[in-house]
Amino acid sequence: QVQLVESGGGLVQAGNSLRLSCAASGRTFRYAMGWFRQAPGKEREFVAAANWSGGIIIYADSVKGRFTMSSDNAKTMVFLQMNSLKPEDTAVYYCAARQGGAGTSSTSRDYNYWGQGTQVTVSS
Repeated sequence: QVQLVESGGGLVQAGNSLRLSCAASGRTFRYAMGWFRQAPGKEREFVAAANWSGGIIIYADSVKGRFTMSSDNAKTMVFLQMNSLKPEDTAVYYCAARQGGAGTSSTSRDYNYWGQGTQVTVSS
């Protein structure tokens, strides 16, 4: 079992930054991590994902160059640094984990475990 807890969401003005954190506990060895988001009335969408070692990280085109995914050395904390935020970034952000993470995946159904989500609201 893997437990994920997100934090760091909030209300910010457009152009500002936020850093989301995801605390992972349980059997996380060789688990790959991802970030997804879901805006009201929309489907959950991919934001960023890494393979289990963190050596490969991919981003959605909509956030490339603005968001950066990282982790601590122990792989117990995963971060999403969000810069130059836009109103369209407003959503609930979810951290997710999947087994067998030698590669990356942008597909939500590939992930076995999910956090409860943290709200990010960007005002114009």
